[in-house]
Amino acid sequence: MVSTFEDTIKGQLTVRRNSHFMMVDGMSKLMTRKVNQCWSSDFHIAGLQWRLVISWKNAQKDNLYLRLRITDKKCTGSSWNVKCRGIFSLVGERGNHHLLESFPACFKEDTKPNPKSIPWGTLKQWFLVNDKAVFMTEIINVVASFPVTPIARNMGTAECIKLIEVPQNNSRFTWKITRFSSFSGKRHSSYEFTVGPRRWKIMMYPEGKAGNFSLYLVASDYVTSSPKRPTFANYKLRVLDQVNRNHHESGTYTEFPFLGLPLYTVKHL
Repeated sequence: MVSTFEDTIKGQLTVRRNSHFMMVDGMSKLMTRKVNQCWSSDFHIAGLQWRLVISWKNAQKDNLYLRLRITDKKCTGSSWNVKCRGIFSLVGERGNHHLLESFPACFKEDTKPNPKSIPWGTLKQWFLVNDKAVFMTEIINVVASFPVTPIARNMGTAECIKLIEVPQNNSRFTWKITRFSSFSGKRHSSYEFTVGPRRWKIMMYPEGKAGNFSLYLVASDYVTSSPKRPTFANYKLRVLDQVNRNHHESGTYTEFPFLGLPLYTVKHL
């Protein structure tokens, strides 16, 4: 019987209860710099909310970097800190772990632990299979400066992030607005269009924040009935100058959730 990454992860969830596994399908997009970074969904360990971030740097082209972030709402403002021990590992298809680093971490308002590097050579030679790789973070010995109610975990958590490159001729949408000055109301939206696994629309606020013309990209429904996951999108919003061709554009990289209200990404133009 040939095991897969999915089988390997399932077999380790009950053993590593304070861990989060993140399988990235489409590692070549990171390796060729077509994607700057990707990150996990928020997960809970020791009563706090965390996130695992994978990125690369222009100055260090031979390495990837892992960073642990704390995203809990209780960790806002000043005069708070969280101490813990973090563990980063690469997971092989047969369940073998390559310990990248075990490190003490201290999170404060203005302090974040340094990212940990992964040599490309190690990743490609031993842990990259069919353009997939599995990263694991384990968080133990958590001590917070404020009251926290830990919830016992019977097993670890896991997810799959799929990086997809959409051809440019299939990823562009143009919304031509006629009689713009006749619009009334606070907001207007385009009709839905499909790019990748989801449907999208553009939301426009003629007099948005501080009276600025504002555009939002809104994630809508999914195209298929396959398991729904958060969507990471690298995109640009552009307003065309029809007279002088001095177009105004703004690009960003955003996570769109798969449940609840869509995540609006505001661009004041």
